[in-house]
Amino acid sequence: MNGLKKEFAKYTSLNIIAMISLSCYILADTFFIANWIGAYGLAALNFALPVYGAVFGVSLMLGIGGATKYAIAISQKDLVQSRKIFSTTVWLMLGFASVFVITGIFFAGAITRAFGADGLVWVMSRTYLQVILISAPILMANSVLVCFIRNDGAPKLAMFSMVATSFTNIFLDYVFIRLLDMGMFGAALATTCASLVGFAIIMFYLLRGKGTIRLVPYARLVHVGGIFAIGLPSFVTEVSISAVLVVFNIIIFKLSGNMGVAAFGVIANIFIVIVSVYNGIAQGIQPLISKYYGLGEMAKAKLILRYALMLVAVSSAVVYAIVFFFAYPITMLFNSEQNTVLQDLATSGMRIYFIGGLFAGFNIIVAMYFTSKEHPRPAHIISTLRGFVIILPLVFLLSNVAGITGVWFTFPITELIVCGIASWVYWRRK
Repeated sequence: MNGLKKEFAKYTSLNIIAMISLSCYILADTFFIANWIGAYGLAALNFALPVYGAVFGVSLMLGIGGATKYAIAISQKDLVQSRKIFSTTVWLMLGFASVFVITGIFFAGAITRAFGADGLVWVMSRTYLQVILISAPILMANSVLVCFIRNDGAPKLAMFSMVATSFTNIFLDYVFIRLLDMGMFGAALATTCASLVGFAIIMFYLLRGKGTIRLVPYARLVHVGGIFAIGLPSFVTEVSISAVLVVFNIIIFKLSGNMGVAAFGVIANIFIVIVSVYNGIAQGIQPLISKYYGLGEMAKAKLILRYALMLVAVSSAVVYAIVFFFAYPITMLFNSEQNTVLQDLATSGMRIYFIGGLFAGFNIIVAMYFTSKEHPRPAHIISTLRGFVIILPLVFLLSNVAGITGVWFTFPITELIVCGIASWVYWRRK
């Protein structure tokens, strides 16, 4: 079993680093916007992030769905089938990207207003959103190809591409926002240019003919349903985050105004880094579970799941201890104007909201376990419950009962309920 532990450590550590680096460039946007554009910029970013989440969600759906089927085909030595799966995924990605580009050109302003932004916040948010949507082809290509590279036996390259993307974004945020004073346009442009760097690294790998990935000039409709079915839980997870952001923003705006939305922006964007750890573990175990499932070695797949859940438990305990004791100074990093309302809301909210970390990590890992075995239905149940079915009614109920405190408690209570249901589904399936 030492070999299995080493394999688990290799894939999860590389993917945790990669996913943290990916989340850090959104956190970098938050930091630079907070310190050089201000609280209105933070609110504008939070209004735009749901659509960014939709773009990333579609990318994950295609990447995880296609790459899982690809990994199983590779484990069964079916190279022809694996290349058809890859090509089908690429053509689907191009189709979705075209829709996002058209949406960005013609509907960015209407979408932003529908999400509740107004005045100067609306102008800033529309600018950020338009650049992100028009850049969707490169953002999506980067995310989808990383999933395939990871399943092609090159997790180090996938990590390097994502880390390079993140550090490029942080550097360009500094240049575009602080030095050149380009505002929200500069923040979005930095994200786009950084994705180009990651894409270039991956294309260098592919064009050199490394690994087994090859593009064939046609798609197979027979694979489309499987890609969507397997990738749908990842899509639901990301899009539900976007939907929750929209609803939370509207409710918080009514309760606490733009400062409340800005405070939630700080909490949500910091929590993205924590979720990236869980996603890194989940995406790290996906190639391994898919491989052992394809080989019929389910005992090893279940052992990998156990390792993942233990790692989630330890990391969640450490993270919450840090947040509980250092919430105030962490929040200060994003409050350059020293707004006391923003500071108090974000500090108290962070200590409550982050309670849900352990339960969220468990739910993400278990959903990925089912997805990796081509058993998408339990993963759909978990993702849908935590994404829409429970959290949205609960936020209306708790916000009416306990105001802004009720909003902060909505997330941990939702994840706790889903954790109980996910445990029951797992043991029932087992």
